[in-house]
Amino acid sequence: MNIDRKAVTNFLSVFAFAGLLFVLTGGQAVGEEEYDEETYGPQAPIIFTAPVKAVIFTHKTHTMDAGLECDSCHDEVFQMESGVAEQNDDFTMQSLYDGKYCGACHDGQTAFASNTRCTVCHIGVKGFDRMQGGGAKADSHGGH
Repeated sequence: MNIDRKAVTNFLSVFAFAGLLFVLTGGQAVGEEEYDEETYGPQAPIIFTAPVKAVIFTHKTHTMDAGLECDSCHDEVFQMESGVAEQNDDFTMQSLYDGKYCGACHDGQTAFASNTRCTVCHIGVKGFDRMQGGGAKADSHGGH
């Protein structure tokens, strides 16, 4: 097998340059707007632990990526303070299906319906443990 050393060297050079660019931009895509918490909300994900453990929410997905403003959800759909919704007796999946909380938009028309694509939001106990720095690993049955 005859390997073109010049082609390999060129490929490795381009690969190294891309890696350097990635490091220098802090992993941010070239031309991508820098995340601003004042504009887009907290960067850290919110993890709901009730009514089930665990559901993840990221402001970036909804504000920066989808173009929503903070007042699209706050203070009518969700209070600004984290954890308030979880204290409400009606913070249930049925409420979402009925158009409350996340279901106000996740209705199948504005955004995917709250009774579909469950794993987009539901990360489960093992996902929660991993996010908290725990050592939970998927078992030999693929995490079931």
